[in-house]
Amino acid sequence: MEFRTVTAQAIAVFNAGSSSLKFALYQLADSAQLSRIYHGEFADIARQGRFVVYDAADRVQLDEECDIADHAAALQRLLQWLEQHQGALELLAVGHRVVHGGIEFSAPVVIDEDVMTQLQRLIPLAPLHQPHNLKAIEALRVLRPDLLQVACFDTAFHRTMPEQAQRYALPHKLFESGVRAYGFHGLSYEYIASILPDYLDVAAGGRVIVAHLGNGASMCALHGGKSVATTMGFTPLDGLVMGTRCGSIDPGVLLYLLRQGMSVDELEELLQQRSGLLGLSGSSSDMRTLLASSDKQAIEAVTQFCYRAVCEIGALTAVLSGIDAIVFTGGIGEHAVEIRQRICQQLQWLGVQLDETANRSNSACISSAESAVSVWVMTTDEQLVIARHCHKRGMEF
Repeated sequence: MEFRTVTAQAIAVFNAGSSSLKFALYQLADSAQLSRIYHGEFADIARQGRFVVYDAADRVQLDEECDIADHAAALQRLLQWLEQHQGALELLAVGHRVVHGGIEFSAPVVIDEDVMTQLQRLIPLAPLHQPHNLKAIEALRVLRPDLLQVACFDTAFHRTMPEQAQRYALPHKLFESGVRAYGFHGLSYEYIASILPDYLDVAAGGRVIVAHLGNGASMCALHGGKSVATTMGFTPLDGLVMGTRCGSIDPGVLLYLLRQGMSVDELEELLQQRSGLLGLSGSSSDMRTLLASSDKQAIEAVTQFCYRAVCEIGALTAVLSGIDAIVFTGGIGEHAVEIRQRICQQLQWLGVQLDETANRSNSACISSAESAVSVWVMTTDEQLVIARHCHKRGMEF
């Protein structure tokens, strides 16, 4: 029999989508610091998919086509690979990104039967995300029943919002039953809030708007590093124009479409999968493709994306009674130079002045020295936030 000496512990992080499973493995050092040693993704699950693994330096360690039937099969393949390559590491726990925590969960939680039951009840609030998040948890409970699992919620960070930011002008009993603005992308905002002091010094505790711009897009108003308002509401459909999601819309439009004979399922598919940049352009949900296109509808889609972003920054500035800094993050926020430039141009009335050279070079600070509002580009790290929470809950459990 072969014995392996365990020299350190590790934490895995999973983010399960409808046809994907993103993951990362963190080593826990003696100083309780977490260092990412592997990360990767299963793409196109249930089809002829792909399994890709990178090391800490982003070098490809594995890139293979694979026929993976479901999330359980993906997890089994991943666990096999980790056991072969994690060396003398003991897997301490697994942290999962779970989109919706509802009213009940304002912090990460160790998963048990009662927690699973509560999370399943929240599926109607995030039907495109929650079922797939839970599939990975359920599959791992079968494969490794003794392994500690921790749920980390995208809604939890926004539980600090005042009641007026959570309420809709609906009867009070609906608010009490859970019909309220929850906000999302909370793990991303939590990470950005944690690193603000490294960049903004004293201003980190001031009035900051973080723009998480990607295929899913939202903004969050921070004061003292805590969420006081955000653009997504009851579901991740609200707020900004997104890749395939509509963002804010007059509810009368929805009533009209229903009365015209559209079913609830058809309406949901329209709003979630055929709207946003894809619906406006008629061709693509990818901002890179749209920015490279000379097609009129593609140009209009980009214009609408920036317009809505400017509107929401204006509204959040009013909530904060002023603004000290703007932070761009997410796939578009971190990489789309033209989008940052167009948004900032329309914010000159706030005193925003962009440093064009810094913006083109993706510098951390992209505002000029004369700007009344500092503007930043920061890379978010939701996986690290999950790993930290998982470690903390693991030590408490």
